Amino acid sequence: MSFVDQFKQLNWDDISLSIYSKTSADVERALSKNKRDLEDFKALISPAAEPYLERMAQLSYAATRKRFGNTVGLYVPLYLSNLCANACTYCGFSMENRIKRRTLSKDEILAEVEAIKAMKFDSVLLVTGEHETKVGMNYFREMLPIIKPHFNYLAMEVQPLEQDQYAELKTLGLDAVMVYQETYHPSTYASHHLRGNKTDFYRRLDTPDRLAKAGIDKIGIGALIGLEEWRADCFYVAAHLDYLERTYWQTRYSISFPRLRPCKGALQPKSVMTDKQLVQLICAYRLLNPEVELSLSTRESAHFRDNMLPLGVTSMSAASKTQLEDMQWKMLSLSSSR
Repeated sequence: MSFVDQFKQLNWDDISLSIYSKTSADVERALSKNKRDLEDFKALISPAAEPYLERMAQLSYAATRKRFGNTVGLYVPLYLSNLCANACTYCGFSMENRIKRRTLSKDEILAEVEAIKAMKFDSVLLVTGEHETKVGMNYFREMLPIIKPHFNYLAMEVQPLEQDQYAELKTLGLDAVMVYQETYHPSTYASHHLRGNKTDFYRRLDTPDRLAKAGIDKIGIGALIGLEEWRADCFYVAAHLDYLERTYWQTRYSISFPRLRPCKGALQPKSVMTDKQLVQLICAYRLLNPEVELSLSTRESAHFRDNMLPLGVTSMSAASKTQLEDMQWKMLSLSSSR
């Protein structure tokens, strides 16, 4: 059994209709509860909940302070390689993009580690494109042992691996893995993932199960907001989280919510989420689950990040930036921003 089995019992259109059918009475009922379920979550992300945003924010603030106090964790992304064997419509690392490709050597990685430690960070997220032959297990076996001794917490955002591979990386110091489904709508997923292993929707969907079975301490999930109608996609994230927590209760979880922004000459979002709607979503996740970590990225402005800190966010990426240049993410070590 895995989340794939439960996923196949869900119907996107029915879920979307249910969300948009929620009324103010449903929202008030959800807000009055001490413990909320997925039906309550539908109400809290529905259009009917928008007039209740201030009350949601107050409750979210209280729940966050009660569980996490005033603590916010900061981590630094360390880009190891922009090699990728996938063709994805929205990604600057896509194999079809004509960009300079590089993979960091040991010496280059150690130089990056030294720079990050000089800034007093103790948590790092290793990021690569998805290229299992050139940036796969052999590379990870070589690089993790030289990185882990310098950091208390080591996370990765790389291509999906097998359960035994995750278990092996855990012995080398891996603490957390972020793996985002991008969208939970299979046909939309297929329209954006054109070549490579990432075309396999269900293998990616099964990845958090493999991670939990391998004993990884924390798993990060989420959707790329904008590829599909955001409310339905974010409900699927909540349903995925609910399944994981019930099935693998020993594991910790985090949710991220990167937004695909409108950009001239680039992929346009199918569903545009406003700042106010993102606040609504973050509060809804916190009210559904007081324990889950909520992570905000540098895709958002400093002003927005500062204002969201008290309302539910518990971790943020830091000391890095994304630059819009042909929709490419700049590799931290290969840019001149440091």
